[in-house]
Amino acid sequence: MLSGMALCRTRNCRFMMGEDGRRMRKCVLLLYQPCHLSTNSKPKSMLSLIASKAKYANEKYEHFLERKFPNFYLLYSTFMKGFRMLMTEAKEVGRIKQRMNHQGIPFHQLPYREMEKLRQFRRDIIKAAPVVIISIPPFANYLVFVLMYFFPRQLLIRHFWTPKQREEFLDIYHRMRVEAYPEILDGLLNAVPKLSERNLRNQMFQLCTQVQHGTHPQVENLHAVCTAFSGPPLGMKRLDVQQMKALSRVMFLTPHLPAFLLQHRLGSHICEIQNLDCALLKLGVNELSEEELKRACYIRGLNSTHLSREDCETWLHCWLQLSSMLKVSEASLLLHCMVLLSANYLQSIKQ
Repeated sequence: MLSGMALCRTRNCRFMMGEDGRRMRKCVLLLYQPCHLSTNSKPKSMLSLIASKAKYANEKYEHFLERKFPNFYLLYSTFMKGFRMLMTEAKEVGRIKQRMNHQGIPFHQLPYREMEKLRQFRRDIIKAAPVVIISIPPFANYLVFVLMYFFPRQLLIRHFWTPKQREEFLDIYHRMRVEAYPEILDGLLNAVPKLSERNLRNQMFQLCTQVQHGTHPQVENLHAVCTAFSGPPLGMKRLDVQQMKALSRVMFLTPHLPAFLLQHRLGSHICEIQNLDCALLKLGVNELSEEELKRACYIRGLNSTHLSREDCETWLHCWLQLSSMLKVSEASLLLHCMVLLSANYLQSIKQ
């Protein structure tokens, strides 16, 4: 069929060009050549063949690593699984963002899981961006393996941690939070004399000393002092620089920023947690998986790594109860409760 089309075009060309042989032959060759090439090209089948060969070679390579170098294979498989998880989450976040734009849905009106996914993905991608960029060129993922081996906690996000590393690193990060506890409690005690009401001063002093001596506070005791956190000296816009730096460490935010940026970041992050609390109350704590439950407790200040589901649910119910009772102007109390509600909870459940 194609060769017939080439002959037909040749006769038309001879008729139009006349008796000029050289021009006619050149035209015949140019017209025939594309028809000749198009009959033999099979790019799609070649690409699929190459892809299948590459997949087979990769599977053989993975089996070889698993047999000969099991420790390295663990790093390799962790990285590949983590990268796929990250790409899957990126697609899900893209769909959520697209729906927000098309339907005009603000962040605080999203369902809990979508809100939490956006919050966590934003923090993950900031930390993972350098590693992802490094891994794009061919064979550059071997450099990533070196980084995974020597600096997994500092450079990699949770997707690229092994289960053992995840547990170990969460403990390390929480110990970093605990180091800021004394400074935060001392800051609260130093603020007590500046409170105007005598009864409020007594309640605040009693609350702080109880926490310092190992007592876990009740929600009622915390709510009783909420007015102290709506204005000076403990309101969100009245905290001193040292207190804001200590609270930033508890929230895993860098403390090495000017005061106005520390205040802005603390305010935006605790507001984000309040929005998550509202969405979680609608969903219900019982609807969370164990992993979601432990993560929800951890970002609110509790080291939930070694706790049972029941203990996590008890603590999270207390947090949500207090959060639902507070006004927006009292957000500073919720921020301080990352210490007040978490410092002695483990000891209280052991007693």
